[in-house]
Amino acid sequence: MSPRRPATSSSHRRPRQLHCRRRGERGAVSIEMVILLPALFAVMFLGMQAALFYHARTVAIAAAQEGAKVAGGENGKDSDGATAASSFVADAGGDDVLAGASATADRTATTVTVTVTGHSLSVIPGWSPTIVQSATLPVERLTAP
Repeated sequence: MSPRRPATSSSHRRPRQLHCRRRGERGAVSIEMVILLPALFAVMFLGMQAALFYHARTVAIAAAQEGAKVAGGENGKDSDGATAASSFVADAGGDDVLAGASATADRTATTVTVTVTGHSLSVIPGWSPTIVQSATLPVERLTAP
């Protein structure tokens, strides 16, 4: 009679199979990181760029509104509105918020329009988004009763 072999249970085979599977998966995490990190950085940079653009746009429209308010006064002038808008941009951060900002004003007998133009800061190399915002208000006039 031949000696009996001990029965092998499936529990003895599982660790060996796991060990073989793990050996075949070496470097999987590195490959996943190579694929996922650029996508993660792209999402982060796009979010930052959107925030910088939105902030610059908000400062530009607020400056245009301030300039229109000053130029639309009863004794206001075009130059007063442009100066007020430029001063607002400078107080809000100047070139750190809206690079190369310029303001123009156009006053007619009934309305005044102030336009603020500049460039948003950019985290994307070689791209500098242009911001153009305008505000139009009626000119203050005194009327006789």
